[in-house]
Amino acid sequence: MDKIIEKKRFGRKTIIIAAGAVIFLGMVAYGYSLSLTRTYRADADKLTISKVAYGDFEDVVLLNASVVPLTSVIVSSSEGGVVEQIFTENGATVQKGTPLLKIANPNAMLGYTSNETGITEQINQLRKLRLDLEQNQRVLNQDMLDIENSLRTATRQYRIDSQLFAKKVITQMEFAKSSQDYAYYQGKKKILRQAIDQENQSRKLQLAQIDQSVNRMNESLEIIRKNIENMTIKAPVSGKLSSYDPVVGKSYGSNEMIGKIDVMQGYKLQAGVDEYYINRVREGQSAQCEFNGKTYRMTVSKVIPEVTSGQFQVELVFGSGAPNGLRRGLSLQIKLTLSDNSKSLLLAQGQFFQSTGGSWVFVVSNGSAQKRNIRIGRKNYLYYEVLDGLQNGEQVITSSYDQFTQYDVIEIDQ
Repeated sequence: MDKIIEKKRFGRKTIIIAAGAVIFLGMVAYGYSLSLTRTYRADADKLTISKVAYGDFEDVVLLNASVVPLTSVIVSSSEGGVVEQIFTENGATVQKGTPLLKIANPNAMLGYTSNETGITEQINQLRKLRLDLEQNQRVLNQDMLDIENSLRTATRQYRIDSQLFAKKVITQMEFAKSSQDYAYYQGKKKILRQAIDQENQSRKLQLAQIDQSVNRMNESLEIIRKNIENMTIKAPVSGKLSSYDPVVGKSYGSNEMIGKIDVMQGYKLQAGVDEYYINRVREGQSAQCEFNGKTYRMTVSKVIPEVTSGQFQVELVFGSGAPNGLRRGLSLQIKLTLSDNSKSLLLAQGQFFQSTGGSWVFVVSNGSAQKRNIRIGRKNYLYYEVLDGLQNGEQVITSSYDQFTQYDVIEIDQ
């Protein structure tokens, strides 16, 4: 009988072909992976390489500050107008009340004059009303005098006639006449007294209202006269005039700044701070600066959070008085302390941050640099604080990454 021979599933030839295919695919995959790894060659002398180190992180920021007066007062005009006359110049030392310049505004002056005339007429009318009330009071008082005099005469006659009538010297008709006159003048005096009392109450109320109206009108007149006087702008305080550049014919709006007067009672520093620190700078923080070889301690007195051109402003005052020799406009470098020192991994500052924002760096090892993600915390004028991604002693390229941000590996030629 014939024997059925089973065919083998994988012969030697099949295995060799399969192994060759796997090796070929592996080489293709390796080549493809190499093509994905973008490499850049750079000269070592064109790179700045810094070593990650563990040390004290000084949480400070360096600021360029300007010396400004401790107190400055803005000079402005309550009424707009055109410069008619200039009495002093920029930089002059002035006393309070010193005339600085004169503003001309014909329309405003016409309005002030018209209002002043109208108010004066109203005051005169109220004063005439006061005189009329006083004259009426005098008339009533005179009437009272006449009635009281007539009443005294009638009273005297009534008493005499009463005695004569009792003795049967006069008739009933004659006694009745004197009695009638006596009663008439008594009643007339009572009615006039009531009229005078009512008139007095009304007069007091009217006079009080007149006085209030006159006082308000006089206050209005005073304001008008003061506004007219304010056309000549005077120094509100004593000090040194600055930011003052008027020209005859130049127009100023209402309440527009004309200049400033620096009160010469001390100095402070004003500095711009990068908006990066806006949540970390606050009033009361300490700082220090050097002037003429001495170090002076300072305190943040004011934080102005409005950001302009990437910066916000702070003001600092000297702890024990401003040093001698300071002048407005001098520039000083100050070191502002944000918090106490702490132990941290430190990486030197460099231009790489502008390209990466501190999210990744090139870490150097064995003649090449590999791209690695990191996390950076605080920064000062020398170092970044490394929170994650780097180890103590590792080396990092900290110069500019502008030429190789799109690469993954940098081959460093020595």
